[in-house]
Amino acid sequence: MSGKIPFKQEHKFEYATLEEITPLIRRVTARNPSGFTFYGTGTYIIGKKDVAVIDPGPIIEEHVEALKKLLQGENITHILITHTHIDHSPAAAPLKKFWGSKTYGYGPHGGALQKGENLEAGGDMEFVPDVFCNDGDLISAADWNIECIHTPGHTSNHLCFALMEENSIFTGDHVMGWSTSVIGPPDGNMTDYIKSLEKLLTREESVYWPTHGPKVTDTHNYVKAFIRHRIEREEQIIHCLETGQHLIADMVPIMYAETDPSLYSAAGRSAFAAMIRLVETGKVRCSTKSPEIYSEYYLV
Repeated sequence: MSGKIPFKQEHKFEYATLEEITPLIRRVTARNPSGFTFYGTGTYIIGKKDVAVIDPGPIIEEHVEALKKLLQGENITHILITHTHIDHSPAAAPLKKFWGSKTYGYGPHGGALQKGENLEAGGDMEFVPDVFCNDGDLISAADWNIECIHTPGHTSNHLCFALMEENSIFTGDHVMGWSTSVIGPPDGNMTDYIKSLEKLLTREESVYWPTHGPKVTDTHNYVKAFIRHRIEREEQIIHCLETGQHLIADMVPIMYAETDPSLYSAAGRSAFAAMIRLVETGKVRCSTKSPEIYSEYYLV
């Protein structure tokens, strides 16, 4: 498996492996690989006395049962949720019931309903945390301390979790280890996403642990590259407008020429998020009262 994070020991249950990757961090990867999740959702386990589980993952019975078996007999005190997409938070419900633990998160899914219609199929609309966490809140246990960092953009309720004992951050989908994140309106917001990336540049953590993909060690340069990538996407949009493409649907095959066409829908949502930012900054105008994915767009 390319890019696999090295570990000290492995404990296996059926297909699942409990990887011990640092003195305080273990990980189990759900078997839900895709073009959005890479090799699957990495569920992180923090601590040895009091134990926190970060992003318990999707409702896949074998993954839920593996977590129960692999952590049997441990004192699971916290279930932490980076954000409410269906590959991250749904397994919190059965595991909360099994372990008797509280869930911690920023809040319920923000892109839930507009005009009575669910506009985001990937959102977990059922999750509401037992404990609402704000930026800067501290969560502590016997052998670890975690700071909550609110990083909206991928979703409005996205949190990263900084493990103070190891100078590291669990970055969820805000910073992934293999790809940039999809920013899909209405809940995803490109301006917020870039501001949240810039927020990480004010911090000094030396390691990121994404939910998808390998660890990141050159943290600031990695984040700067993500910011440059988004600015380059805006420049691509401007070039498309200059050459006569005025619909996002016509821009996507040009902007994402090397992307699998099956991912064009998600790419279109990210292009739409970038377009909204260009409208908000006054560089672009649209044919409708407010930006829509089907609107026509023109340079100002």
